[in-house]
Amino acid sequence: MSRPKAEVRVVVSKDGPYIVTGNVQLATQTIVTDRDGGSELWKQGAPVRTQEKYSLCRCGRSKKKPFCDGAHAKVGFDGTETASREPYVDQAKVLDGPSMALMDAEQLCAFGRFCDPHGKVWDQVGRTDDPHVRAMFIRQVGNCPAGRLVAWDKATGKALEPELPVSIGLVEDPPEGCSGPLWLRGGIAVTSADGFEYEARNRATLCRCGESKNKPFCDGTHASMKFHAT
Repeated sequence: MSRPKAEVRVVVSKDGPYIVTGNVQLATQTIVTDRDGGSELWKQGAPVRTQEKYSLCRCGRSKKKPFCDGAHAKVGFDGTETASREPYVDQAKVLDGPSMALMDAEQLCAFGRFCDPHGKVWDQVGRTDDPHVRAMFIRQVGNCPAGRLVAWDKATGKALEPELPVSIGLVEDPPEGCSGPLWLRGGIAVTSADGFEYEARNRATLCRCGESKNKPFCDGTHASMKFHAT
């Protein structure tokens, strides 16, 4: 008799790694820019070989990145979680437009910068009655890896989310010359070190440089410190 497949989940261990279960695919996701240097699209690399259960470094010091090698214990890593435990809708501000609204939970920003091209999404939302602007707005907001930004269709009363496979991306950011966060895609559940169940979202980013002030989530610090995963 075959054993049942493990539930897809990421568990934050106390001052240690992320424990991933459920045979979750892992692959590099690289930010690709347009001719003006604006974040335009994602390029996926080849899958990284994993097992059904594996541990990902979150202290930023492992010599076997993205996997944990026990460095957190040697360096005395403090992984205390400080992120809000409120649902996304309670954290987000809403910017209204003619056909769309933009929900923005700024504290979740992972500095992907897909919000910036073509006049910035905060200005685009006011022009979403134009089909071209609306399509551009939805695409740019949907490319935000952290899910800080969510496009809301006022006609249907629903969020417009990109279809993402259940997987984890290892973000690489060549324009900034650094490695980015772990990109959780497709609604992967996250459990805190004390057993709290964070809201499962289609897009979320976890810190892997070890320096975020919004642990376990990314706050963009990897860019300022030029974190490298290699």
